[in-house]
Amino acid sequence: MRLFLIPISTRRALIYSRPLRKDIPKELSILDRVTTKAAQTWAKWEEADGGWKKSLVTWGNKVQQRIPFEEWGLKSIPSLNSQKRIDEAHGTKKIDVLYPGNSLRLEKIPALLRTIATDRQEFHRKKMLWSLGIAPLTAPLGLIPVVPNIPFFYLAYRGWSHWRALNGSRHLEFLVEKSLLNPISLPELERLYAKRASYALDDTPVDTPAIEMVEDIEQSDERVLLKMSDAKKLATILDAPDLALEAERAIVQVSAHLQARAEEAKRAEEAKAKAKEASSEEKKNL
Repeated sequence: MRLFLIPISTRRALIYSRPLRKDIPKELSILDRVTTKAAQTWAKWEEADGGWKKSLVTWGNKVQQRIPFEEWGLKSIPSLNSQKRIDEAHGTKKIDVLYPGNSLRLEKIPALLRTIATDRQEFHRKKMLWSLGIAPLTAPLGLIPVVPNIPFFYLAYRGWSHWRALNGSRHLEFLVEKSLLNPISLPELERLYAKRASYALDDTPVDTPAIEMVEDIEQSDERVLLKMSDAKKLATILDAPDLALEAERAIVQVSAHLQARAEEAKRAEEAKAKAKEASSEEKKNL
């Protein structure tokens, strides 16, 4: 497998795993066959003109968009055991990590990947146990004819999703702890991020040397580095078609987070100004 480390903003990055051609198993596991069948069924429901199938798909897609991009990224990393079944030498050789060297400092990559791997492990473990523990309690709803047991399938899906993310995070942590990661700065990524950093950071020309651009990014306030159109460019550069959707999701979520934070800061500043004005009025009236 190969890992991609994609800066979304000057503070947050997306981890994504793409299997190499030799990593694709000849025979799918039972879980893979089940998830493939579920994906095919979902695709058919998306084509429905109306009814509960169309409503369910619309609701489900909105729910998926709200799942943090960090979870999707970790889910793309296979479990350590499954990767060893595909490649017996896995765990003894280094894995390439492609990244833009003018946006991330090489010596900080191990620490960044360790943070990505460990920050949400306990969260995914608790949510997995909760979802899979509650799911059986919704079984009686399956007795209702025609409409499927939506609460059960939702809880089962979220439990599976957290399980996948947990396994991915543990695998990534293993690679970091065993020093099995080989960071490689890709020139095509550097060219894309040079343009985006010069746009996001006012005083950083596009031809700024890589080390200076990294310093400018580290010293700046948090800002989104990528445009939505960059998602497909990343997928093309890295030959990873599925990365486009994950990058788009990450850009949307980080942009929304920064906008909400800016609006909150603005409201706090306005409240502070009003309080100061009210205090001044009180003093005048004394």
